[in-house]
Amino acid sequence: MSVLLKKPFFEGISQIELVEQLESKKKCKDKLPIWFHTEGIYYPNKLNIEQTSSERTAAYKANLVSGKTLLDVTGGFGVDSYFFTQNIVQVFHCEINRNLSEMASHNFEVLGQQNIVCFAKDGIEYLKESNHKFNWVYVDPSRRSDRKGKVFLLKDCVPNLTEHLPTIFEKTSNVLVKTSPLLDITQGIKELDSTKEVHVVAINNEVKELLFVLENGYDSDVTIKTANMVGDKEELFDFQLQNEQSVIPAFGSPEKFLYEPNSAILKSGGFKSVAEAFGLKKLQQHSHLYTSNDLIDFPGRRFEIIKTLPYSKKTLKQTGINKANITTRNFPSSVAELRKKHKIKDGGNHYFFFTKDINGDLIVVQTKKA
Repeated sequence: MSVLLKKPFFEGISQIELVEQLESKKKCKDKLPIWFHTEGIYYPNKLNIEQTSSERTAAYKANLVSGKTLLDVTGGFGVDSYFFTQNIVQVFHCEINRNLSEMASHNFEVLGQQNIVCFAKDGIEYLKESNHKFNWVYVDPSRRSDRKGKVFLLKDCVPNLTEHLPTIFEKTSNVLVKTSPLLDITQGIKELDSTKEVHVVAINNEVKELLFVLENGYDSDVTIKTANMVGDKEELFDFQLQNEQSVIPAFGSPEKFLYEPNSAILKSGGFKSVAEAFGLKKLQQHSHLYTSNDLIDFPGRRFEIIKTLPYSKKTLKQTGINKANITTRNFPSSVAELRKKHKIKDGGNHYFFFTKDINGDLIVVQTKKA
């Protein structure tokens, strides 16, 4: 029987509240294991849980800051604030939603975190009224709009950083901004003055966060840092934005091995820099697949090339393979269309890459995992 249909279990707590707690806690099992395994934690609704950082990404952010004080302008459930205390002496947590602020404060106490002070008020207003100078200010703008629904452009988020950044820099020299993974990085750099670094953070090859590190007055080259966290490992790759714009990569036909960068690198746009850094050849300017004769360590997937075929129904049929993993890069047909047209089921040990070669001709690279 559904919990909603049973009599109340606890005095003063409705069945709806109980169900909300159970559902939200369930969502925390993998995302927030510290909270999940701690007795006495109070949970917000599922939407707040979905919007909050995971422990993995919060721990990554904590390593980007240091000093005596940090103001979390958009505190929310408090996961980021909790992890910031690893490298910050005193964290100030602002959350405009009073219930959520009180919930975070209660949970910090349950978790034994003594160096976080909570304020149930608008973080930008708190910043304006404060006489303090902070070592860091952290902002995770809300990406939900009453007018537009779910948004990702900075000007549509709350607070609007393009409007409030000058005010923030009056109270700090260092700002850390978390944005939607859908935001165009180049556009973000244009809108966020004094960007020093951009971090592209992925978990299990899915980009979760873009992090902009701002330093007041900084006007030199921007460093792009990518991190893909897989299990206990981190695939890291950094490059300079200016170098990406100027480097001329080598191009070539498929050799013995094929490389596909992880999602963080693909999001970062470091397509030429990764070829230069690892001594690889690109198959084609817009394909973002790479090749070499020697197998190397690489931040992404590695494959041994079995054969390279000109794309046609006949050549695919001649392989005799009707079950394979398919990837398209710079190819006019989608994976679904290719499966339907060539009657190829998903799965197995074969990997087909549908792409273009250096001459722009359609090819299929038949591979297996290296």
